[in-house]
Amino acid sequence: MRPAAKDTAESQRRITRRALFLGASQLAFVGALGARMRYLQVDQADQYRLLADENRINIRLLPPARGLIYDRNGVPLATNKQVYRITIVREDAGDVDEVVARLNALVPIPPEELERALEEMKRRSSFVPVTIADRLKWEDIAEVAVNAPALPGITPEVGLTRNYPMANDFAHIIGYVGAVNKADLNRVDDRDPLLQIPRFQIGKIGVEAKLERTLRGKAGTKRIEVNAVGRVMRELGREEGISGANLQLTIDSGLQNYVQARLAGESAAAVVIDTVTGDLLAIGSTPAFDPNKFVNGISQADYNALLENKYRPLPNKAMQGIYPPGSTFKMMTALAALEAGVVTSEDTVKCKGYVEVGGRRFHCWKRAGHGNVNLHNSLKKSCDVFYYEMAQRAGVERISAMARRFGFGTKFDIPMSSVAKGLAPTKAWKLENRGAEWVIGDSLNASIGQGFVLSSPLQQAVMTARIATGKAVIPRLIKSIDGVDVPIEGGEDMDLNENNLRLVRKGMFAVSNVSGGTAYRSRILGDEYRMAGKTGTSQVGNKVVRNSDVAWEKRDHALFVSYAPYDNPRIAVSVVVEHGGGGSKAAAPIARDIVLQALYGGLPPVSAYPKADRWRIQKEQRALPLRDPNATAEESDQA
Repeated sequence: MRPAAKDTAESQRRITRRALFLGASQLAFVGALGARMRYLQVDQADQYRLLADENRINIRLLPPARGLIYDRNGVPLATNKQVYRITIVREDAGDVDEVVARLNALVPIPPEELERALEEMKRRSSFVPVTIADRLKWEDIAEVAVNAPALPGITPEVGLTRNYPMANDFAHIIGYVGAVNKADLNRVDDRDPLLQIPRFQIGKIGVEAKLERTLRGKAGTKRIEVNAVGRVMRELGREEGISGANLQLTIDSGLQNYVQARLAGESAAAVVIDTVTGDLLAIGSTPAFDPNKFVNGISQADYNALLENKYRPLPNKAMQGIYPPGSTFKMMTALAALEAGVVTSEDTVKCKGYVEVGGRRFHCWKRAGHGNVNLHNSLKKSCDVFYYEMAQRAGVERISAMARRFGFGTKFDIPMSSVAKGLAPTKAWKLENRGAEWVIGDSLNASIGQGFVLSSPLQQAVMTARIATGKAVIPRLIKSIDGVDVPIEGGEDMDLNENNLRLVRKGMFAVSNVSGGTAYRSRILGDEYRMAGKTGTSQVGNKVVRNSDVAWEKRDHALFVSYAPYDNPRIAVSVVVEHGGGGSKAAAPIARDIVLQALYGGLPPVSAYPKADRWRIQKEQRALPLRDPNATAEESDQA
């Protein structure tokens, strides 16, 4: 039976549609293939022609610009300086010795630097660039560029290196950067490929090290075309990296410069803290060093000079140094006794120069004794016997607990190297760490800041700020990151009896402002900026002779803590002068000068000083090696 005409027509229409669809698909495929062939053969002809002639494309990392560091007023403290360098890629160079010889003929390279580069090439992968000459002049770079065809694998580059315009003033705070070493590469917590870049600089100590990831940034990449002998033909493209974040510290560079200058000549430390915000305004440690010398590798002679200096310039004494606080700790003992209700403002203790406990004599610093003293006069005159009695009444557990509330035994979260924890000892601590029971003599020693008690200048400044305000002040070093403010922490009420705090503050006021006070000679005139303070002497060894009769390193440490203004505290200051002797003579005058400098925002008028001291103060002010605040970074470096 023959198919109907209608069915035949429908079948033909289906075949026609399929044929059209198949034809269109084939046409589209041929068109796409033709377009791709045109793109490859016409648009990309130059690129693939070079590749066909044994050329190849390399992808190299681009180091990001390291984040900058500023003080609280925007003064630059750590910057990036442009430098010229030459790198070599071993696998592109072919005969390394021959290429290096040609380069050395054009640009003489110091033998020790050349040896270091050759050693580094052996350790690195053959495709990793290694810096063979650094910190070159533009003329040297131009000479190498002109002779590039004869120097396969050699690339002149423009890079950045770290520079510290304030040099010694911020060495212990900011620290410094240095080239990545083997230990850095082996760290399992940091596998950033940036570390493979030749002479890449990372933070070694201080803020530079503690906030390394924040300051480092992220790598960029560039695609370069090189021929068969390793010569760079052209750059095909690049993707810039992300610069590191900029930091703003809470430090005032002008005040920091003054603190360093005022401490000069001593092995000493000082901390200035804002009593309201906890901002660290200055962190002094002397002697210091020039961090710029470490950036590209310090010489052995310079490093040995730092190591052999008996004043120890490398450690940051303000953060790392821990000292028996001496009589500056007496406020803790007083508050512990007051809060426990075992003493009142009217209670007196008779000081005859010593007290006998357990068959042993514990002496007061004044061998003739102070007579009958109450809490107020015990602080004013720094009577030890009064606090021996408080230790027996309150007990060491209460005293240590009070000390911890004020920051002793606390490792504050400050992004600096080796922040000390200090120690507020207890009976359990001694048993665990010394394998011995606590005895009454330990309590008496602790009550005057001796024995096992240890604190840093930072902790003493925090203690003083908390006494001044009754608030849990927490120190802060970073003000902002990339313009975003870092939150202020702490500031909660310490939940102490305000009357007890007031008694301690009045005693500290008498120390500096009432005749007979141990720091009366270092008082500030004028009601506006009067300071309250406390002297301290930290005993070194068990000597019974005068400090002047023993070698410097065996003398007592001198301490002083203070806050000002007394009626409206704005700053707290702590000073430690290693082996300085008495706190009233060595530390109190320095602290008084720092307080005035901070409150006046510059050198204070001589009218703020007692009349008998004004001529000497003027002479000392003129002799201080202060930095010119209007000088450029280059002028400051030269100075």
